[in-house]
Amino acid sequence: MRLPEDSELPQPARPGPPSVDLVSDDDRSVAADSWSIKSEYGSTLDDDQRHADAAEVLLTSGNFRAATSDYSSDKEEPDADGVSSMLGLQSYWDAAYADELTNFREHGHVGEVWFGADVMDVVVTWTRNLCIQIAQGHLPTDADDVKYESSEDGDKYLCGWSVLDIGTGNGLLLQELAKLGFSDLTGVDYSEGAVALARSLADRDGFPNIKFLVDDIIEKKLDQQFKLVMDKGTLDAIGLHPDGNIKRIMYWDSVSRLVAPGGLLVITSCNSTKDELIREVENYNRRGGSQLLELEAKDNDTCRDPPFRYINHVRSYPTFMFGGSIGSRVATVAFLRK
Repeated sequence: MRLPEDSELPQPARPGPPSVDLVSDDDRSVAADSWSIKSEYGSTLDDDQRHADAAEVLLTSGNFRAATSDYSSDKEEPDADGVSSMLGLQSYWDAAYADELTNFREHGHVGEVWFGADVMDVVVTWTRNLCIQIAQGHLPTDADDVKYESSEDGDKYLCGWSVLDIGTGNGLLLQELAKLGFSDLTGVDYSEGAVALARSLADRDGFPNIKFLVDDIIEKKLDQQFKLVMDKGTLDAIGLHPDGNIKRIMYWDSVSRLVAPGGLLVITSCNSTKDELIREVENYNRRGGSQLLELEAKDNDTCRDPPFRYINHVRSYPTFMFGGSIGSRVATVAFLRK
């Protein structure tokens, strides 16, 4: 189902991005041109070719919605669509985290908790319980609700779970996972300010073992696979880039190489419903996933099943009725990597 826009149905306002000065049109242009900015880990892959390949797929598929954008420089005040699209630009996040880093250093503030603390608590608890059940040999299906597992029984099953948080921001999601028993934790973000803030908060709060790196999921330098990959709002932000449709295709190409076989990808989104995320994964399985499987098949004789399979989703978020259908403001969905 398609969720109604905020203007169509009054709802409690969900947490928004940090308050920063609007980026000028010149800065937007520079940011859009420099989306492929190189991180401290060396030169990029052939991103121009990947961009062209993704564009070709997009033209032949028609399965992705157009990204919202409005960059008309003759407007004194950007409209709502224009502001929303700024969330897809690195310049926006660099400015936001520069402010948050300053606020932390001067006042000790942790910064914005994207989607709110309540959603984060649900995500980490539900994900922990799901990982424990999988480690015990029980793979919940869509018909099963993920069961609560006690700390005493659960901690021993989490030591083997390496965790990557993509678009980690202030890193608080990883801190919450650490409190629930995960120990091998890494966060990446393309904003140096975000990584500096996350490191500072982790050191202050007693989590010095959490690793934070500057890296861009679209053109990742990280040559490692993880048993659990978390995405809380990063795919949403990528979709708001002026080339959001193409960037989303490139996202799946990158993230599929980060999730280890038998591992989990857990996505939390406020811009896509559960069914939309499942369809996007199915599209990838039919399209880009086949290329990945061909490469993996050269190294082993495994069955060429689709790389990702939907297994479960959070059911405890508040829902509302609209037009005879039930929807939620946030969706958290888990996919198993074959």
